[in-house]
Amino acid sequence: MSRRHLLRALLAALAAAWATQAIPLTTAPKNAEEYIIWPGDGAVIDGGKLWVRMGLKGMGVCPKGVDRPNCGHHHLLIDTDLPPLDKEIPNDRNHVHFGAGETDARVELPPGKHTLQLLLGDSKHVPFDPPIYSKKITITVR
Repeated sequence: MSRRHLLRALLAALAAAWATQAIPLTTAPKNAEEYIIWPGDGAVIDGGKLWVRMGLKGMGVCPKGVDRPNCGHHHLLIDTDLPPLDKEIPNDRNHVHFGAGETDARVELPPGKHTLQLLLGDSKHVPFDPPIYSKKITITVR
């Protein structure tokens, strides 16, 4: 194997190891609880636009980048399962970040059944230890 191929293989192995390395987790109080205030589980929503109201007990809500003890921000998981709980929460149409510290938000969904779940992230969008997430609910948009 040439030096160039050996170097490439070594760099690829290092990159793969780095990508799978867990991020240090921020400790959360054991009694913290995240929950969806509205809509309720089983709700039927007319039209695709709805307000999601988010609740948190035992901790505070603050914007991303603010590193305070017992403080984080909401992420709404739409039609997906919990992501890896030791890595940064993805930011896409299924993982909506509320990095400004929002506690309610207008969401637009197409007609059909949908699942919603909240996951609290720290100042770097990483779940806490232990992770703080709501019960997954199902709603129908007609």
